[in-house]
Amino acid sequence: MSDYQTVAKQCVNTIRTLSMDAVQAANSGHPGMPMGMADAAYVLWTKFLKHNPRNPNWYNRDRFILSAGHGSMLLYSLLHLTGYDVSLEELKNFRQYGSITPGHPEYGLTPGVEITTGPLGQGLGTGVGMAIAEEFMAATFNKKDFSLTDHYVYAIVSDGDLMEGISHESASLAGHLKLGKLIYLYDSNKISIDGSTDLSFSDDTKKRFEAYGWDVQVIDGHNHTEIENAIRRAQTTDTPSLIECKTIIGYGSPNKQGTADSHGAPLGDDEIRLTKENLGAEPDKSFYIPETVMEAMREAIHTGENLESEWSQILADYEKKYPVDAATFHRFLNRKMPESWDDILPVFPADPKGIASRKSSGEVLNHISKHIHNLIGGSADLTGSNNTDLKEESIFNAGNRKGRNFHYGVREHAMAAALNGMALHGGIIPYGGTFLVFSDYNKPSIRIAAVSKIPSIFVFTHDSIGIGEDGPTHQPVEHLAALRATPNVYVMRPADANETAQCWKIAIERDSGPSLLILTRQNLPTLDRSIYADARGAEKGAYIIKKEIKGKPDLILMATGSEIHPALSAAELLEKDGYSVRVVSMPCIELFDNQSREYKNSVLPEGVKKRVSVEAGSTFGWHRWIGDSGLAIGIDKFGISAPYQQAFEHFGFTAELIKKKCEELLS
Repeated sequence: MSDYQTVAKQCVNTIRTLSMDAVQAANSGHPGMPMGMADAAYVLWTKFLKHNPRNPNWYNRDRFILSAGHGSMLLYSLLHLTGYDVSLEELKNFRQYGSITPGHPEYGLTPGVEITTGPLGQGLGTGVGMAIAEEFMAATFNKKDFSLTDHYVYAIVSDGDLMEGISHESASLAGHLKLGKLIYLYDSNKISIDGSTDLSFSDDTKKRFEAYGWDVQVIDGHNHTEIENAIRRAQTTDTPSLIECKTIIGYGSPNKQGTADSHGAPLGDDEIRLTKENLGAEPDKSFYIPETVMEAMREAIHTGENLESEWSQILADYEKKYPVDAATFHRFLNRKMPESWDDILPVFPADPKGIASRKSSGEVLNHISKHIHNLIGGSADLTGSNNTDLKEESIFNAGNRKGRNFHYGVREHAMAAALNGMALHGGIIPYGGTFLVFSDYNKPSIRIAAVSKIPSIFVFTHDSIGIGEDGPTHQPVEHLAALRATPNVYVMRPADANETAQCWKIAIERDSGPSLLILTRQNLPTLDRSIYADARGAEKGAYIIKKEIKGKPDLILMATGSEIHPALSAAELLEKDGYSVRVVSMPCIELFDNQSREYKNSVLPEGVKKRVSVEAGSTFGWHRWIGDSGLAIGIDKFGISAPYQQAFEHFGFTAELIKKKCEELLS
């Protein structure tokens, strides 16, 4: 055995022993996957992965995703060994309170973690978005003599990842787009929690991915030469690559390797001792790292610093030769916003007939996209309905990497994960559209975006029973409440075209979580802002759109979106009967809740107990704002198939019916 082979074996076995020791110390976790994939991960990280442990956010690094996030100790071991700011003490505190080594990797918590993973398939789908962003940025800024963007997206995926539905959508999209910088290592160990994957999984994975347009190789996942050769070949293809690594879960454990027993539970002290003896490691030492291993793995620091230094010189030379493009490049990376939104946001004149907010959204998009050139997006086969197309821009496809319009096909799961990947990659402000009722298909990725503070933008049209004849299957009822119940999500439902413009501004400026625009199919009157309050009040989430006519209000009517208009009409009817009524537009409840107590009290005075909320959706959540003495007018049942005007009347959303319910509350 050569010196290299000896050290490599020590390094790989140290990854295994650190993983099993951490899981044992925590008395929970997944030792089997890290032990099985240690060989493949070692080869990738030491021979191919371009990264700088001293600067995890270096732009031109390769992205590494542990889609099989349950095997988190594999990643934490690699991060510690290669010199990231993940101490040995943190490995010892695996899964413990206050540590940066939680049970599943979390973006923003642990240096070197590119994306929060654990929900299987999410990492796989996110990587597709990262590869899209790499292609777009390279096509936009690279020159014949300069490559500012040139990196790969690697991932380790599992049997479970490939079973999840999102993997089918994402793999199909990646193959269609020919994302050649995408290289996934598949941990094919044929074991799941229930036992052998033969119980439920008999796909011919090779044929499946080849049918998607991927290059597929099947190798021995413990043979370093085969692993290295496979990755080198994958780097030369113009299609995404899947390297199926045939591995043994729990590799090295005399009694548990190759079994489900090693998947999701500690091996036990006795078995760990036997395993260490079997691997030639120190059986009586926990968290032991030989000096030769540390020395070899820490070479990543010197290598990474040199790689970044070389790239920094390329960037400096680029700035001198192409100063305009360089300035744009930095503006993209820094997510720099326009100096004056007033110059680029369209202002819509008052119009009683109005325009659907999905259409005004499209007009806003086309205005601002001429000034924000890294705003890119599309929809899941609903471009004309969602109004997500940029009229003067081309389509991103296998032959055109500069396109800013995306056609995701009917792949809502894949689209949502790809948005997260694009946003995480940097340089791009991505958005994607579908019907609100299909936000259910986006929800797992929205949740990941919320947990990870990813500024993805979702455009959800056809927002209520206003979709009319399509009926209850397409009429969202519970969706607003469910999305609002998700922490760190901005759910924005604008009342007219000018509020829509303001909501786009909020979404684009936000960099700490996902923003959701909830838009109508039917026309909404464009309010006369000389009569009603300025739409810029939406910047605080809620504002007084119509003040009470005298003294203290007898009643506060609050509404969102299309229901602002009947609420305003109902207020006028009530005032004719002598009541003093305030109307509050609440396009983004979460943003309003973030305001000061003084501002919230100025909009919704604590002394005014008679409050009515009006929204064509579930009343769940509104009771916080209306209080015990208030009334929530909404829909707590499924919709009906009928022209939308009849549907709104049926469910009580006319001015007259709202007035009647308010009078009952006031009496």
